[in-house]
Amino acid sequence: MTGQTALTVLTDAAIIALASWVSLATCWGGYWRTDQRLPSRRTPAKWPPVAIVVPARDEAAVLPLTLPTLLAQDYPGPVTLVLVDDASTDGTSQTARDLAAQELARRAAARDAGDTAALGGVGLTVLSSTPPPAGWTGKLWALQHGVEFAGEAEFVLLTDADIAHRPGSLRALVEAATTHRLDMVSQMARLNVATRWERLIVPAFVYFFAMLYPFRWSNRPRSVIAAAAGGCSLVRRQALREAGGLAAVRGAVIDDVAIARLVKKAGGRTWLGLAERVDSVRPYPALADLWNMVARTAYTQLRNSVALLAATAAGMLLLFAVPVAATATGLAAGEPVLAVLGAAGWLLLAGTYLPMIRYYRQPPAAALLLPVTAMFYLAMTLDSARRHRAGRGAAWKGRTYGSRPASSAAELVDAPRRLVLPEQAAAGDRYTRGRDTRGRDTRGGDTHGRGTGAQGQVPGAVASQHDPIHGSPEPTSPAPGHDLR
Repeated sequence: MTGQTALTVLTDAAIIALASWVSLATCWGGYWRTDQRLPSRRTPAKWPPVAIVVPARDEAAVLPLTLPTLLAQDYPGPVTLVLVDDASTDGTSQTARDLAAQELARRAAARDAGDTAALGGVGLTVLSSTPPPAGWTGKLWALQHGVEFAGEAEFVLLTDADIAHRPGSLRALVEAATTHRLDMVSQMARLNVATRWERLIVPAFVYFFAMLYPFRWSNRPRSVIAAAAGGCSLVRRQALREAGGLAAVRGAVIDDVAIARLVKKAGGRTWLGLAERVDSVRPYPALADLWNMVARTAYTQLRNSVALLAATAAGMLLLFAVPVAATATGLAAGEPVLAVLGAAGWLLLAGTYLPMIRYYRQPPAAALLLPVTAMFYLAMTLDSARRHRAGRGAAWKGRTYGSRPASSAAELVDAPRRLVLPEQAAAGDRYTRGRDTRGRDTRGGDTHGRGTGAQGQVPGAVASQHDPIHGSPEPTSPAPGHDLR
């Protein structure tokens, strides 16, 4: 290929890239806008019962930053907080109990000092998960424990252990759901951007997610697009159950999107937006940490398809590499038309990124670095495919999920669903009777008099291990491996 031919090809590519960016900016659901926040809302006539479910696997390091924010939520209605420990090895359960005890002591001291607001807050229940059956991911199996424990709660808040909720977060979620009759309200938590690598990679993570699932389209009832953010999703329990429950998506690695699709396909109304009161505290100090975060599920997002991988690579090179290459080549070769085409495409793509940069409170000039970040994401995606081909699939904390078939739904849900209550647990030597955060027996009492838990349990209880599908006894020894988040 001669130099002139190469310039011609690059010029054509720059034209296609610029036209593609014009189309994306104007016709792709306004994906680049950051105005999808919790919709206008009003206080419900009666606050519905809510259960908060937190799956946790080796999360002792982040719980001191997140669990107190849930314990301190001032929700006017009945609320139960359930932390499901998926066989942690770092003392996650004990850390949770200690934090709950500290919160109770703080409330007691504030109450004694005359602070009437100290009567609020949330009690804690700690459950021990059982080893996930074949076909279930660890996180979804832990969530299944919590959802079953929620009993007749009208809403279930699924939130990760690394998510901190600012005051009023739970109220706002419930108000949005009840005001607009939503069956699922999900917020994309604001992620950490403390280090250099986080500032380069993290805002683009949300940008690319919105590009895949434009929030505006996802929020339209008749749109086929449905998405959610697993770190903070309030789900109407009945809608989830009528859609098939978590068993219907038990093997999903990208579980948040799978749950949203499940609910929406069954006729439920879903909503997804950016958070204002929800933050992730999980640090990603090094590039390797961020690389693993993306690479563990990127190829799964492409359905483990080589064809989709090739199309994605070609598309990212066209959209992000060509404008920069055209600008640099046009300036170096004295080709003003090529340089202008490339610069126009570069500025346009940076313009679509600017709202997300501002959302993360970064300098506007950082938007010009999106092509560099995109090449990192392309490399991470290719590495994700390499890992899958090597048999490592989607991995998280020691558990690896490949493309193995899930168990049949009939095998998992034929038996009646029931929980093992403390009275039943006390009768078997393979269970340990629960104690609440005040050291009382779980068969009676309440940490703060704010309603009861599911099927005889109470807020503040520390329950034993149970099987949420069959209710059959399981050994209390932890299972090896770690959960996929």
